[in-house]
Amino acid sequence: MSLDRDILHDVSRIHFVGIGGSGMSPLVEILHTLGYTITGSDNNESDNLKRIGKLERVTVMMGHKAENIREAQMVVYTSAIHPDNPELAAARESGVPLIERAKLLGMISKRFSQTVAVAGTHGKTTTTSMISQILLEAEKDPTLFIGGRLPLIQANGRAGSSETMVCEACEFQNHYLEMEPAISLILNVDADHLDFFGDLDGVIRSFATFAAQTTGKIIYNADDENTRRALEGVPTEKLISYGLSPDAEWHAVNAQMKGAYGEYDLFCGERMITHIRLGVPGEHNIGNSVGAAAAATLCGASPAEIAAGLLHFRGAGRRFEILGEFGGVTIVDDYAHHPTEIMATLTTAKQMPFAHVWAVFQPFTFSRTARHLEEFAEALSVADTAVVSDIMGSREVNEWGVSSEQITEKMANGVYVADFAGITDYVTAHVQPGDMVITMGGGDVYKCARMIAAALKE
Repeated sequence: MSLDRDILHDVSRIHFVGIGGSGMSPLVEILHTLGYTITGSDNNESDNLKRIGKLERVTVMMGHKAENIREAQMVVYTSAIHPDNPELAAARESGVPLIERAKLLGMISKRFSQTVAVAGTHGKTTTTSMISQILLEAEKDPTLFIGGRLPLIQANGRAGSSETMVCEACEFQNHYLEMEPAISLILNVDADHLDFFGDLDGVIRSFATFAAQTTGKIIYNADDENTRRALEGVPTEKLISYGLSPDAEWHAVNAQMKGAYGEYDLFCGERMITHIRLGVPGEHNIGNSVGAAAAATLCGASPAEIAAGLLHFRGAGRRFEILGEFGGVTIVDDYAHHPTEIMATLTTAKQMPFAHVWAVFQPFTFSRTARHLEEFAEALSVADTAVVSDIMGSREVNEWGVSSEQITEKMANGVYVADFAGITDYVTAHVQPGDMVITMGGGDVYKCARMIAAALKE
């Protein structure tokens, strides 16, 4: 049984298949706060799983079994779950309503009169987190759905009492088309998920559809050509532009880098709004923060509150997350899994005062790796040394015959090491005090960061 209506009013016990996923755990945190009893299953231990497992009325089970859904009145799953999953099969057999995660997020988002949806190929989690930090510190009490942990609340999601919901909106398999946001923020449009969209034009058409479903204002990156293409034909009265160019309505003036941290004067039109100092590194975050400021203003934040929130925001989980210094070596973890993101992340790392920057990269999906071999090699070459593990195929079969060695063969600074244990041994044998090691990828490479940190501690 599938659903086209909001049945959340009719149920009190909800089961999540794959409850620890980054798109599932914030929904659990929101629904738990709203009073629902939650059960869930997962095959992999994770920080998300540990965190939500401590919540009252939330029960987490390891492994997928038919009996796990016994008391559920609704079962939530993701597109990554195989159709033969025993919990899905049991739900179908017993007639328990099944709902895909993106549809549930769409249902929840439509309950708010002011849903702010943050979309884009890159930077969604960081920018959603920036807006969230501003509104939380401004005591606007928003509901939040974020793809990474926000340190301020030590969670990916929360339920607030206001009519504002700030929501990361992912284009993967058109999931964001389940939403009809009041405000959209489009950061950029790039060639990704081409196994689904086919080509860049397919991605652009998808973003155009998303924009058309926005009921109010669309804040967009005027510096990004593909974003401008996606918005061709949208009435100009719906559009608010932002960027580094003075031609954009919201823009940065006197932008400069103080080390790895951006600082600028925020303008709207010809009027200076406030001076911004960023608490998160990276030149690319200047643009993200200008977009976040425009969105936060529409949600009622003052210039002083915007400046304070952006200064206090230190990053989201797995977004240039500094895990600490171990034996004189700084360990950082980042979600970057597309060449554009890797280039931005490593450029930021190189701006910081480290003797040697080590990139540890786990390619995520065979299709993305096959399409972007040259770009991965180019981006990883920014590091002083890049160690590349085997590809995490996720839901795919390797029909392309692609391998990680095909990346490192194109690099002067590339080293292929198959698994995390081998990478840990290699890095700890060669790294020196004063170096940075940054793990990157959309899979479970964060485990390698912890393994390296533990080995360096010893």
